[in-house]
Amino acid sequence: MNELVFVPLGGLGEIGMNAALYGFGPNERRKWILVDCGIGFAGEERLPGIDLMFPDLTFIEEERDNLLAIMITHAHEDHIGALAELWPRLRVPVYATRFAVGVLEARRLGEPGAPKVELREIAPGQRIPIGPFEVEYVPVAHSIPESNALAIRTPLGLVLHTGDWKLDDTPFVGNTTFEEVFRKLGSEGILALVCDSTNVVRDGRSPSESDVAKRLAEIIKASPHRVAVTTFASNVARIRAVALAAQVCGRECIAVGRAMDRIIEVARECGYLDGLPDFRPPEAYGYLPRDKVVALITGSQGEPRAALARIADNEHPEIALSRGDRVIFSSRAIPGNEKAIGRIQNALVRSGIEVLTDRHDLVHVSGHPRRDELAAMYRWTRPRIAVPAHGEDIHLAEHADFAKAQGVPEVVRARNGMVVRLAPGPAAIVDAVPSGRIYKDGDIVIDMSERALPERRKLAFTGIVSVAIAIDKRGEIAGDPVIDIMGIPDKDRRGGSIPDLVAETVGEVLDSLPKARRRDPEAVEDSVARAVRSALRNVWGKKPACHVLVVEV
Repeated sequence: MNELVFVPLGGLGEIGMNAALYGFGPNERRKWILVDCGIGFAGEERLPGIDLMFPDLTFIEEERDNLLAIMITHAHEDHIGALAELWPRLRVPVYATRFAVGVLEARRLGEPGAPKVELREIAPGQRIPIGPFEVEYVPVAHSIPESNALAIRTPLGLVLHTGDWKLDDTPFVGNTTFEEVFRKLGSEGILALVCDSTNVVRDGRSPSESDVAKRLAEIIKASPHRVAVTTFASNVARIRAVALAAQVCGRECIAVGRAMDRIIEVARECGYLDGLPDFRPPEAYGYLPRDKVVALITGSQGEPRAALARIADNEHPEIALSRGDRVIFSSRAIPGNEKAIGRIQNALVRSGIEVLTDRHDLVHVSGHPRRDELAAMYRWTRPRIAVPAHGEDIHLAEHADFAKAQGVPEVVRARNGMVVRLAPGPAAIVDAVPSGRIYKDGDIVIDMSERALPERRKLAFTGIVSVAIAIDKRGEIAGDPVIDIMGIPDKDRRGGSIPDLVAETVGEVLDSLPKARRRDPEAVEDSVARAVRSALRNVWGKKPACHVLVVEV
């Protein structure tokens, strides 16, 4: 029996890592399309050394022969960022609009060794037949150009996958979410609405991007000295607004950061920066008067290697700020980045630099729908089934209640890995598939079971003691043990030396072991490790990792 199913592999129960499967056909011969393939940021995971997370695509990798295509809704990192790493495991065509194709290609050219992804450009409004699916790209307003919902038509019904969207009649750059288009889809009959939940906890309607552009222009005009604006590099409307305000005020606009340069190049090619002069490079910054410059800077999320962090720490080679200058955070914190952003803002304030955020003024608006916008979407589309998506558990639960209040007959609360049957029959969770997270560790991708992850977390909390001991064949100690201590305080609570304590403990253990037992390396290693950990627990309250190596000489 043919079935239509929805299987999220990322993005339900979290912000980011968006990856959603739609399947059609009998269980044993189902054909699939994958919608988006994004990254998540590992700030909340407490995994030292891990910056990026990807959705675990093991299930669809094993079904690769039945995967027909990857459909990209828009070019934000949480929707495209995992493609370069994971596409070689899938190797199917990737459909995206011109801007998203440009961003993907620019990233590939800037990353040595990145794979040549099979990209197929599609125009907004276009329909593509893909096996049993027909996928229509439906333009929506969002905080990046060429965002699209997907109208996925199948023999068992039409599914509307909204992607990221909002209502904005004056978006400054990019698409508008047209009421008549969605009303027409609703009249056609929508089986299921899989919808963005990010702002469901917020009442009202999001302000327009044009309102932010107007306010930024007023702030820049009233600023007596330098102005730096930090925002998501992908927000082309914000980039255009800042550049236009600088032009009107007789200021030069400097672009700072590789991600900003990359997006500006693609945006120019697509015509979104027409009518604006070229952005000046960072090298020009130092030659411009303080009241004749606006800097667009990457690093709004507190990334330690981004331009803004280096500027705040006075470590940037070209850009410096002085007392009385102004920094505008034209962005909102991604969950998990609050502390990193706060560190930078505090460093700027300590230097006498004025910091403006969306807590102070209308310098940022979200690209996601609030409750009034969601209510409008439900009125227009009138779906039989609602599946809240793109959100943490609190968002999904709130959206499920909201959808019921809008009169949707069936609401399914799904999470990653759940198989949701949309048709035939009532909507239901009918199965589960492997799902989870994989991590980018340096240049290597590792899975959740990798022992390095808990080991590294433990090392971050308790440090490590390394002891090397040489013992001859008679069981005699050859020379003094070599001891190295990392991540452990130098003094105990009474002021005693912890390195001396470790050395004394090692010596006492070795002296207490009979020669016959010393000839057993494993026994020596175990005895020393247990004694060192116990001694440190008594004076420190923590048991560190202890690595003992016995060398027979």
